[in-house]
Amino acid sequence: MKDHLAAQLRIHELRLHADPSRVVLRPFHLGWQSVTAPSDRALALVADVAALSEAEVEAEYERVIKDFAQRHWQTELLFTERYNEVEDNLSLHDAGFSAARKQLIGAYFCHEYTYAAAALMNPSIVPHPDQSGMAKGSKRFVMSLRAVGEGHISSIAFREGIAHADGTFQLWPQDHFATAALIDDASLTDVDEAVTVHRHAESNLSNTVIFPITEQQRGGLEDLRLVQYEHADGSPEWIGTYTAYSGSSIRSELLRTRDFRRFQLEPINGAAGRNKGMALFPEKVDGRYMMIGRQDGKNLFLLRSDSLDTWDDEGVFLMGPRFPWEFIQIGNCGSPIKTEAGWLVLTHGVGAMRKYALGCALLDLKDPSKVLARSREPLLTAEDADRSGYVPNVIYTCGALKVGDALLIPYGISDSAVGFASTSVKDLLAMMD
Repeated sequence: MKDHLAAQLRIHELRLHADPSRVVLRPFHLGWQSVTAPSDRALALVADVAALSEAEVEAEYERVIKDFAQRHWQTELLFTERYNEVEDNLSLHDAGFSAARKQLIGAYFCHEYTYAAAALMNPSIVPHPDQSGMAKGSKRFVMSLRAVGEGHISSIAFREGIAHADGTFQLWPQDHFATAALIDDASLTDVDEAVTVHRHAESNLSNTVIFPITEQQRGGLEDLRLVQYEHADGSPEWIGTYTAYSGSSIRSELLRTRDFRRFQLEPINGAAGRNKGMALFPEKVDGRYMMIGRQDGKNLFLLRSDSLDTWDDEGVFLMGPRFPWEFIQIGNCGSPIKTEAGWLVLTHGVGAMRKYALGCALLDLKDPSKVLARSREPLLTAEDADRSGYVPNVIYTCGALKVGDALLIPYGISDSAVGFASTSVKDLLAMMD
């Protein structure tokens, strides 16, 4: 098995791990201070700060700045922005507070959150919107990551880098400071409709984190599968499917962006949206949108729709477990990749002892319901040290990047870290029958 795997994959040394030192400054809610409805405790907190003398305010604010200013990007500006939200929410416009008192109130309504303290896993990867200055055979990319923080809440983080046709790659440096994406309209947090967030104009993508916003999302945003989608007019849009977990129920949703500066998060309507693990094709096929999804918990289905946000189609059976390493279930590992030979689909299988493995399949370009070939043996399984983690024996990815004939595959390791492998389309085709 190891010789077979070594012939197909190059495993890179780089690993990305959970990092409890990476914190973001977030609004403080904890159930008693609502964005849309003030509570007695919120008003009482403001009253306590209002009762301080100006000297006490300045002394306390100095302590806050000493503790936190070096841990966050533009800390005082964030305190001011947070106060402005509280002012609107609690109708404090005529309070006459000094600048220092406003910022102190803002600090009381913020807290630090370790967004990647528990795990970093299940990446997807797409071409970057900006390909200027790239040498032939190289491609700038955006990689999404599922970051799991305190309370086991999943959010979406990003890294940028450059991949090359020889299978090598470099990640761009990541600053010490991370920032949370900001919601455009805070009044939409309790409604079941699309919400839009944006990253701060002066913060780069590699330091931006998208947190759950709506009630359906409050348990986490899980396993984003990004794809660069080409519309009929040739314009690109980056679209991702992810699982919105409320803490008790799941639903598939869409993340949509044209520039990775502003992101729309919207529900997927229809029966198919009640399941997880949906992956969108990068273009329409035979005039319709298409996805691959696991609709029954075990098998893969091909789904069709005339609308990106509505998927009522129950789908047609595509493939089920065939080999021992996937007898429990089979699923997709990201959006299909278009090649001359057909649609290349990375899959995952679950075998004995719930050990996960990556595989691949090839679908017909014109009729993706036709499976042309499959891998009999796993492409990659958890071995040696990679078997250990928060959830052991898991190898999982949400997408790969094609650069020429090369494929760069970032993958989650036992729900704890992220590794990288590279191979070629030619080699994957050769291992399927």
